[in-house]
Amino acid sequence: MTGFLQQVVEGLGAGAIYASLALALVLIYRFTGVVNFAQGELAMFATYIAWQFTHAGVPFWLALALTLAVAFAGGMLIERVVIRPVEGAPELTVVIVTVGLFILVNAAAGWIWSFLIKDFPNPFPRGALEAGGVGVAYSTLGVMGVVAAVMGLLYLLFRHTKIGLGMRAVAAGPESARLVGIRVGWTLALGWGLAATVGAVSGVLVAPLLFLEPNMMGGVLIYAFAAATLGGFDSPAGAVVGGLVVGVAETLAGAYLDFVGSDLKVGVPLAIILGVLLLRPQGLFGRAAVERA
Repeated sequence: MTGFLQQVVEGLGAGAIYASLALALVLIYRFTGVVNFAQGELAMFATYIAWQFTHAGVPFWLALALTLAVAFAGGMLIERVVIRPVEGAPELTVVIVTVGLFILVNAAAGWIWSFLIKDFPNPFPRGALEAGGVGVAYSTLGVMGVVAAVMGLLYLLFRHTKIGLGMRAVAAGPESARLVGIRVGWTLALGWGLAATVGAVSGVLVAPLLFLEPNMMGGVLIYAFAAATLGGFDSPAGAVVGGLVVGVAETLAGAYLDFVGSDLKVGVPLAIILGVLLLRPQGLFGRAAVERA
């Protein structure tokens, strides 16, 4: 039983990271209807910026704050320069644009910082908290605390600020929001900036656990898509719950299913995506689209 609980705890730690990137995917989809395949690469690029700050001697938390500011501005710039020109185009066109952005950002990171693996500082102390024979690493507690804080801040933003109310209005109906005086274009750019900021948090959480290199978010993006699909692409809370479920499922499958092991764990999120699309396409917390004839 202790071994099972240990696997669950480790799965929750991994799931919190998946949840943070899934949250960024959901934010963009909810406000713009765009599935951003470049979200992981944008997070990776922001993590390199954080590394550059820390490499220059800037304290970690100050470097993180500066990185989030850069990520926010970069997300807004991408929406205005890359996404805005194809606004209203067929969905496949927008998907192709985000895939192209994926390739461009990945290549740019390799060109600027090279494809050599780099160490990234871990802001959390080493060691673990022991309780009932189950060890919870301080880094796991830190990751879960950061994700909970991000979720709490987003809740306060959307529920208790005028900006959040405007973003919710745009998500519900851009044309109606425009009629009541909301600047829809800038609100959409704000959504991209917010998603880029949340994605940057995900990248900074991933890098100490792996190594910093341009392809580090590729696998994480698959798990994030599974989390967003499971929870519902229009539900931020669902993205967090989905991320935790995916993390636990992946960890337990790798530990207790011999044919999965450590090599085929990536098949777990793919199976979750397929199962959800077949049984409940809107996800656990999503709303099914209803069209009236």
